[in-house]
Amino acid sequence: MEELMSHVLFIGKGVALTLQLLAGGLLLGFSLAVVISILRYRGFGVAVIDRWVSVLRGTPLILQLAFVYFALPGVLGIKFSVLAAGILTFGLNASAYIAEILRSGIESLPPGQFEASRTLEIPNFYMWKDIILPQVLRNVFPAMVNEVIALLKETALIGTISGLDIMRMAQILGAERFTYFLPLCIAGAYYYLLVLLIEHFGRKVEKRGFYAQA
Repeated sequence: MEELMSHVLFIGKGVALTLQLLAGGLLLGFSLAVVISILRYRGFGVAVIDRWVSVLRGTPLILQLAFVYFALPGVLGIKFSVLAAGILTFGLNASAYIAEILRSGIESLPPGQFEASRTLEIPNFYMWKDIILPQVLRNVFPAMVNEVIALLKETALIGTISGLDIMRMAQILGAERFTYFLPLCIAGAYYYLLVLLIEHFGRKVEKRGFYAQA
């Protein structure tokens, strides 16, 4: 039991990086997705945006992570930390998927919502912040929760650039003990627990309707 607890605590050290990547990637991804969705609706740079989204969705995430961490610094002359590279990569990738989710939510709204806002001469910023986005989030909330869960699991790729997340800590422990069964089971338990927490929080928010408040 003592050995098991030591394994659990050792792998648990990677939870902090996993949650930082999840929070940072989600914040960046959602922010970019909102901008992309608004620009799309207003017809600005639609061809470029669609191609950009297509590239992000059509190439492997591990390739994007390697590009940002290994290739991009040679072009920009800036060396990214593991955390910065992870947040940037996961955020950009998530923005493409969240943008598609938001687009479906925007298209589901009656056109009268926009027409009424224009008639009342409501500034665009407040129209989107107080009228459109709250309704969109209500319509797509389950899909957004699924995207958060997907992003959580994708953060395990940070180990490919030596990020010490849950998965990487399990691999290190497995290599030291010459057995991967228990470390990987513990890592899986951590991820599963985090997924359950996200689902629980999502149900609470959906039930109380906090996201639908204008």
